[in-house]
Amino acid sequence: MSKILMATALSRMELTDQNRANLGQDGAVEPLVKMFTSGNLEAKQSSLNALHNLSALKANVQRLIKLGIVATLLQLLFSVTSVLMTLREPASAILAKIAAQSEVGIVLVKQDVAQQMISLLHLTSPVIQCHLLEALNAIAACPNASKVRRKMKETGAVRLLLPFLTESRNTKIRNGALNLIYVLSNDMQGGELMEQLEQMHLNTLINIVSSSSTTDDEKAAAVGILSNFPVSDKNVTDMFIKANLLPILVSILTSSTPTTPHLLAENVSAVLIRFTLPSDKKLQHFSVENGVISVLVKLLTCGSIIAKCRAATSLTQLSQNSLTLRKSRKSRWFSCAPPHSTDTFCQVHDGHCSIKTTFCLVKAGAMPPLVQILQGNERAADEAALSCLATLQQDEIWENGSNLLVKMSCVQPIIKILEEGISLKAQEKSLWILEKIFKVEAYRVEYGEYAQVVLIDLAQNGDSLLKPTVAKLLAQLELLQQQSSYF
Repeated sequence: MSKILMATALSRMELTDQNRANLGQDGAVEPLVKMFTSGNLEAKQSSLNALHNLSALKANVQRLIKLGIVATLLQLLFSVTSVLMTLREPASAILAKIAAQSEVGIVLVKQDVAQQMISLLHLTSPVIQCHLLEALNAIAACPNASKVRRKMKETGAVRLLLPFLTESRNTKIRNGALNLIYVLSNDMQGGELMEQLEQMHLNTLINIVSSSSTTDDEKAAAVGILSNFPVSDKNVTDMFIKANLLPILVSILTSSTPTTPHLLAENVSAVLIRFTLPSDKKLQHFSVENGVISVLVKLLTCGSIIAKCRAATSLTQLSQNSLTLRKSRKSRWFSCAPPHSTDTFCQVHDGHCSIKTTFCLVKAGAMPPLVQILQGNERAADEAALSCLATLQQDEIWENGSNLLVKMSCVQPIIKILEEGISLKAQEKSLWILEKIFKVEAYRVEYGEYAQVVLIDLAQNGDSLLKPTVAKLLAQLELLQQQSSYF
């Protein structure tokens, strides 16, 4: 009885981490575990509550695992014995703490208990539901839990979680379910997600995004789920348009500040890729009319590297159609319309451009942040930025585009990207751009010597996929015969 009283007192104390550390080091965890595993119901209850208090410290969680408590907790959680039901709440809370420790949470991944936890969600109290969802989110987010996530998807976890989005008034439970659906949706391919969610669920997600009462983290998860629908599915796009999603997303980015969670901006930028597909000019015009370009340029300037990459992808898709949308100076000779302002003339597209009519990168002010990406230290967005810049070298405007890229000091960072060789696709795009630039003799003279060292090294040691293009550049620089076997 003395032990039970002491354990009960310990469970009710407001402990600091230093208190918890001292208790763990002084040996409090082991006798509490022994009370839990071999004591009567009252001993189990008091010791488990005390262990819950101590488990807020990572070192004590590790002690619990070493003492083999995980299997006992799981057995208790899944027990149907009514007398043990009162112990489920502290047991689920401790399991949530174990799962949250990335280094030790792998124990639960190996136990393969996620699906059993999901099946309990509809059979337990709200407090236990919160703990289970906390544990499930930690398990699913574990880097080496891909098999667990796949099994959860295959056994209908998403469908079991969806009712919590529409029926639960407990925001903590709703957030837990929302985050777990988001994590699982990241691994879904093709129309797999569409098979799981109905129109009412889409509306619920969009309501979460548009509501002023939801947090940015909730919005990030909801937008993340929406971003995982196949981009090419026009029915989904039509549903998004009907629900007025695009203006909502633009508003989120317009009002974003440095404290806005990166994940929210990243997921919004992922959805915007759907609204800028080059195959649908009407949809592109709709997007631009709703202010998409300005927020994309904002992301290029101050977004995370992932957001910058996705923003550059959307701008690439828009810029691919700029050439066909341009208004040539020559057309003015045959038109009765008022003359164009000289401010609208674009030296790159050799015609009259604007943000709204031709989606012009130059007029949008996208060039400086794109170049800044190439000049920066992070390399993850290089391919997307280079692809965007390459749209200014299409067809007959290649020389105008090359002139601008040289003027914007792009050549040296492009050669540096080639040299560092972090991304094969970025190297391929760099070579394509340089091949256009080096068609101009003045640029071959100015940059040829700097480029040739890197090109020769790539010819000798680079990936075989790059060698034909490298050979063309070396031939341009008169360092290789046109008949070379490299071609």
